[in-house]
Amino acid sequence: MKYIIKTMLAMLTFSNILVAQQFYDVTKYGAKKDSSTKATLAIKKAIDAASKAGGGTVYFPAGKYLTGPVHLKSNITIFIDAGAELHFSDDFDDYLPMVESRYEGVDVKSFSPLFYAYNVENIAIMGRGIIEGHGSKWWDFVEGYKNDQPRSKWQLIFDKENKDILLPDNPKQMKRGFLRPPFIQPMYCKNVLIQGITIRNSPFWTINPQFCENVTVHAVTIQNPQRNAPNTDGINPESCSNVHISDCHISVGDDCITIKSGKDLPGRTKAIPAENYTITNCTMLAGHGGVVIGSEMSAGVKKIVISNCVFDGTDRGIRIKTTRGRGGVVEDIRVNNIVMKNIRDQAIVLDMEYAKAPPEPVSDRTPQFKNIRLSNITAQTNEAMYINGLEEMPVQEISLTDAVFDAKRGITIKNAKDIELHNVRINTEMGSSLKIENSERLYLDNINTATPVPTASVIRLNNAKEVLVQNCWPFAGTDNFLEINGETTRSVIIKNNILNDELILVGKEVDTKVIKK
Repeated sequence: MKYIIKTMLAMLTFSNILVAQQFYDVTKYGAKKDSSTKATLAIKKAIDAASKAGGGTVYFPAGKYLTGPVHLKSNITIFIDAGAELHFSDDFDDYLPMVESRYEGVDVKSFSPLFYAYNVENIAIMGRGIIEGHGSKWWDFVEGYKNDQPRSKWQLIFDKENKDILLPDNPKQMKRGFLRPPFIQPMYCKNVLIQGITIRNSPFWTINPQFCENVTVHAVTIQNPQRNAPNTDGINPESCSNVHISDCHISVGDDCITIKSGKDLPGRTKAIPAENYTITNCTMLAGHGGVVIGSEMSAGVKKIVISNCVFDGTDRGIRIKTTRGRGGVVEDIRVNNIVMKNIRDQAIVLDMEYAKAPPEPVSDRTPQFKNIRLSNITAQTNEAMYINGLEEMPVQEISLTDAVFDAKRGITIKNAKDIELHNVRINTEMGSSLKIENSERLYLDNINTATPVPTASVIRLNNAKEVLVQNCWPFAGTDNFLEINGETTRSVIIKNNILNDELILVGKEVDTKVIKK
């Protein structure tokens, strides 16, 4: 009897909460559930009514709605119920007038995002319904536009609105002047929640918070075509703090999740980093990268945790990229418990020459990668890992622990410093499992391959300094385990290995005094 009373009281309490909560049904404000007319004005009326009351939930019951952009205000929840589909118009004029936005790390005025919020707080987009971006017309315009064509009215408006913007080192993307809108872009907002919905066919980046604080993206499905849908990244939180991404399923035409903080001088001038992000329990299928940092990272990216994710079919897995001229520091990154399968290119990439640029003196234009730790990773891929620093600014303080790769090609490390590999198996089909050049302070602990390649050394060093190789035990059939080359090689210590001298090759240019066993 006591249990029944407690249950009834709980039900009554829940019922009272529902009654107290204010719902604003868009159909009561004129929205048609058969998409026969655009519901843009009806949705605005519902949002205004909720806002006037101090906040509330703008509700979409089951049905199919057609709309232009939706602009949120503080304390507004958009609730798209199961069976409801919100279809966004592909009439470019609906996304005028242009609004304050950011495009690939550059501050501009451009088409209104499909969902847009500026300097508001306590907003949410949630439910089990679908939001459809109808991006193909946007994609086709960009892909088909030629620079010798007359400029469209939208490009002329863009030119007028953006006469004095700060330009990146390569301003071509701005000069084109037709910048597709992101699907969901809150700017300078606090307490943002996006949960449960399915998002399809975004014109450009899909979920793109900018300069926001406390952002949660949970249990969202994003589906953009892999082909003919350029730059349709999944989730791109840029220059935000305290971001939580979890339990999402993503398959898109560009990177699945990317972390950014502005491009070149515009990003360094704004100087708002991306920091305190957690990404966990996500699955990623089609996409150029699973989780990507950069290349727009000019204000810095720091304190990032990526864990418990599966990448199955992405071009790359974990990718951190930049180039000379960006500036900014990527640091304090933790990647743990990742499974990768069917990776087309590299499982892990840390590349500071994403775009080729000539060397220049170290300055605020020089990017940095440091204190990046990866562990508990299995990957089936074309190339296991590629680390490429700059001669003037090596990649620093990188560790890889407890990893197994099945790959055509192994790990390449160039221009790096303070690198540690512990308990790493690199099964390759061709070449060396691990190649290191122009690097120093290397700790190689229990490195092996179960598929030694005849005539190829398992570990190949070239111009490496201060190297410790220990606890290695070559598999049967290994012809050469360790190869040491390079005139500048020095201080190579080989100890505690099950390894005879016949498996160590030393180039004629190497002074044998620098090798200690």
